[in-house]
Amino acid sequence: MKQEEIKLPTTMKEYKAALKRERIKERNRKNYSVILRSTFATLLSVAAVAILTATLLLPVLRIYGTSMSPTLVDGDIVLSVKNAHFNRQDVIAFYYNNNVLVKRVIASPGEWVDMDMEGNVTVNGVPLNEPYLIDKAVGDTDIAYPYQVPDGKYFVMGDHRSISIDSRNTAVGCVAEEQIVGKLTFRIWPFSGFGEIK
Repeated sequence: MKQEEIKLPTTMKEYKAALKRERIKERNRKNYSVILRSTFATLLSVAAVAILTATLLLPVLRIYGTSMSPTLVDGDIVLSVKNAHFNRQDVIAFYYNNNVLVKRVIASPGEWVDMDMEGNVTVNGVPLNEPYLIDKAVGDTDIAYPYQVPDGKYFVMGDHRSISIDSRNTAVGCVAEEQIVGKLTFRIWPFSGFGEIK
């Protein structure tokens, strides 16, 4: 293997030019190193902020099952907002037995819920307008109506009333505020359903 010959400067002018080239190379090497470290630090910071935001403020959830169809279906990916105020008919996610369930708020603490044999729901004696339902059903109910929602809890139901296990059954019961992950606000997948959750 032939070694590359190193040509040494023979004049002061060549020496200054070679020195200048070496200084530029060294400065570029240092700049590259600084830019590389800066870029890495920026990317790391952005990733950390994104993870903290997704975990603490805007959890992203995937829907499993059909208890919320037709509003949400299996495979939908949704965005939720933590520490939101929960109103009647908001869709919320909550912890139950190491799982996250998604249901709709029907009544708030202290309110009275009633349901007739056709599945029509009233809250405090006022019929609930539920345009998100395809079919009404009594479903799997083992509580006595009218039912008063305990303090600090929410009465929730799935939109697919015939199959949803929710506050109508003591297996799930009413949802305590500390169980709530957040209010589901936006569907981000699939793109065909992209938009606000109502």
